[in-house]
Amino acid sequence: MTDALSRGRESFARRAWEEAFSQLSAADEQASLAAEDLECLATAAFLTGRTIESTALWTRAHSDYVSRTDIAGAAWCAFRLGFGLLNTGEPVRGAGWISQAKRLLDEHQLDCVEQGYVLFPEGVALIIKGDCTAAHGLFERAAEIGRRFADRDLVVLARHGMGRSLMRLGNVGQGVGLLDEAMIAVEAGDVSPLFAGDIYCSVIEACLEVFDMRRAQEWTAALTDWCDSQPDLVAYSGQCLVRRAEIMQLHGEWAAAADVAQRACERFLRGPEQPAISAAFYQRGELARVRGDFAKADEAYREASRRGRKPQPGLALLRLAQGQIDVAAAAIRGAIDEARGRTSRCRLLPAYVEIMLSASDVEAASAGANELGEMAETLDAPLLRAVAAQALGAVLLARRDPRGALAALRSSWAEWRDIGAPHEAGRVRVLIGLASRELGDHATAEMEFDAARWAFQQLSAAPDLKRLASLTRQAAPQPSGGLTARELEVLRLVAAGHTNRVVGEKLSISEKTVARHVANIFTKLDLTSRAAATAYAYQHGLT
Repeated sequence: MTDALSRGRESFARRAWEEAFSQLSAADEQASLAAEDLECLATAAFLTGRTIESTALWTRAHSDYVSRTDIAGAAWCAFRLGFGLLNTGEPVRGAGWISQAKRLLDEHQLDCVEQGYVLFPEGVALIIKGDCTAAHGLFERAAEIGRRFADRDLVVLARHGMGRSLMRLGNVGQGVGLLDEAMIAVEAGDVSPLFAGDIYCSVIEACLEVFDMRRAQEWTAALTDWCDSQPDLVAYSGQCLVRRAEIMQLHGEWAAAADVAQRACERFLRGPEQPAISAAFYQRGELARVRGDFAKADEAYREASRRGRKPQPGLALLRLAQGQIDVAAAAIRGAIDEARGRTSRCRLLPAYVEIMLSASDVEAASAGANELGEMAETLDAPLLRAVAAQALGAVLLARRDPRGALAALRSSWAEWRDIGAPHEAGRVRVLIGLASRELGDHATAEMEFDAARWAFQQLSAAPDLKRLASLTRQAAPQPSGGLTARELEVLRLVAAGHTNRVVGEKLSISEKTVARHVANIFTKLDLTSRAAATAYAYQHGLT
């Protein structure tokens, strides 16, 4: 036991979590570990994705501390149990353990650092309820207790909580400064892994709430490095992959983003269900939708919905791309009616404006664009400015004000270009082309359409290529690239988003034969994916 315990402690110290779990478990089988070592084993279990085992181990440690009348140790374990359960989507059990920790501390009137830790989940609950002023006060008290007991984890955790509460109160600059300060401490290794991952994920979420994509990108890269430095790490790595996929999609790295989103789903599925898995499936849906794989997008959105994430605005935009304008309009109206917070409305409003314009409800689209403009003025974030200007330009274009639309759209395009978002930049250039054409400037319009077409081709953005072809009334179909009549039939059905099985049913051929035709199409056209084949079909008028 002594050898296994020593090796386990050494592995834990160097953050070899899988080895630490194995070795400490072996020592525990030989003779029950004391509470201090059970804490290490519970931590290793949590970080390697064994959340059920971790909960059981923390419970054992808590019982051991109680039996030894170590009230501070028992309260600490109760806090850790509650904190972990709250973060993994078990609020009732989590709140019960937090209450247990507070009761122990109150009954024995202990002056200890655990008094500060139990304030943190209470502050988080106040933020969720909207009482951010009271939350900020609790976090300040926690930070003071942390400083008094020289507990770096608590100080950084509380400071990060203060930053988030200030941002919700509208003091974004000061709040972001506190978050950056907390992240510097995490990067320096001053914070234990149990809290470092939580702070990483929380700070990235806060950046996204105010649409600060530059910070979100930097801290996501830092989180990626942190996860990569601990190959055994399972906890937090799924959330990390989802954020990476979101940012890669924004920057046009769609194929790589799809792989990362798939890895995120697989990572989450390795252990007990976690709330964040729904975001991974939603992201898979987003990437499939923009590439024109509508069947895969539909299934991914459904899976996200089954796991608790409302699949909007992606599902409404999917229905719009499928030509179901009334269905899309009803879905996005319902989502907007339910959305209350600024962040959730900001994420829905761009789709709302686009769908309302497609439904010829210009007044509703105008109201949505105005709301976006007000939010962009408040937050002053480049991404939100780009979205708001794009929405305003689209509405002005629908109101037959092409000159006013051009001013807004060129501002939007400049923002998207600086952000490095080729898909959105291409979509804005389509609108610029339409406005230029309205003004009789056909040469500029053609240049803008050509630039947008090139961007969509690079991305294999099949739905956008299809829409652009319709808007610009492209000439007769281009040569078929040497495809046979049957291969052209298969390509058209693939471009419509059908699986090989459905293609086979429609053409009365076997699924194996369809697969052979698809392989021939890829070879003849020098393509590597169904998304690229779909883009080729729209680009060359073969649909």
